[in-house]
Amino acid sequence: MEGEKKRVPVREGLWTSEEKPQLIGSECTHCGEVFFPKRENGLCSYCQSSNLKEIKLSSKGKIYSYTVVMQRPPVYYKAEVPYAIGFVELPEGIRVEALFTGCQLEDLRVGMDVEMLIDKLHEEEDGTEVYCYKFKPVTN
Repeated sequence: MEGEKKRVPVREGLWTSEEKPQLIGSECTHCGEVFFPKRENGLCSYCQSSNLKEIKLSSKGKIYSYTVVMQRPPVYYKAEVPYAIGFVELPEGIRVEALFTGCQLEDLRVGMDVEMLIDKLHEEEDGTEVYCYKFKPVTN
């Protein structure tokens, strides 16, 4: 379609393309360790087993830690500032680094329930929209 912008993920293979996307990780079938993003080399860094399987991770978790960045980092980050970045602890026992959205930055709290969504990160000079996973507070 004319006028429709090209949309690309920040990195291929991080999440499913389902209506309710989920992050894609790996689980070691020998020791049970979970990894995100999925292990491309097929080797568990804890027990050295090569028995890894691809898994879908929970789309909900809790904020483990975060910070608000007030100054634009050099080169790689092209989105708005200020922004919040931190770690979300998922029920699978791993912590995923993520951007936060969907609320005032001062309302974020450690322990807050959050859920994943796919959202625009920035737009390239040629108009291509780059998307990434982010977490937003769960609203009841």
